[in-house]
Amino acid sequence: MKKVYGSAAQALDGILFDGMFIASGGFGLCGIPELLLQAIKEAGTKDLTFASNNAGVDDFGIGILLQTRQVKKMISSYVGENAEFMRQYLSGELELEFNPQGTLAERMRAGGAGIPGFYTKTGVGTVIAEGKEHKDFNGETYIMETGLFADLSIVKAWKADETGNLIFRKTARNFNPPAAMCGKICVAEVEEIVPTGSLDPDHIHLPGIYVHRIVQGDHEKRIEQRTTRPAA
Repeated sequence: MKKVYGSAAQALDGILFDGMFIASGGFGLCGIPELLLQAIKEAGTKDLTFASNNAGVDDFGIGILLQTRQVKKMISSYVGENAEFMRQYLSGELELEFNPQGTLAERMRAGGAGIPGFYTKTGVGTVIAEGKEHKDFNGETYIMETGLFADLSIVKAWKADETGNLIFRKTARNFNPPAAMCGKICVAEVEEIVPTGSLDPDHIHLPGIYVHRIVQGDHEKRIEQRTTRPAA
């Protein structure tokens, strides 16, 4: 099965449709599938629901799709760096479902493992728990969260082989592997594609069985919060 494509647009060809549910990797500005998000913007696909730890910033990540009003709903943990996100949410233009970070990661992982629901203590007694089933285990109260099953996963990895085995670099590993797992189709953009068999099996973070299409490209290395100190 050929998995390597020449561009992000080619890798998404025949997959996108209006109203689809997309799981996207990334943590802050690290590990964002920026090439695939740009291709979605250029395709004009609209009424999208995104599950992602954050919504990027105003001109990067999912933020570029908020600018063009292509996103209908966000399932996220942290959205504090995006002024346009805030404006759309406060004006009622954008739906938002807040999830604690660990819960969101586990909802993605559960979807990839075929698990429709699980119980967690996180969120008990808060607005997160409203309308959700409660159950006691060993004297402790838990709420039920559902697994996420996306139409499409888009992720960004450091290195891949031609069969789709992926290696992520440092913090980019936080949300990309579970996001990749929960989509019916997973498209990965990578910095480097190496020949099959050249990756040490013990170093592979996500097996190629989860990955359907791969594209290699150049990526911007953004710093989310630049912290400096005066020279001595």
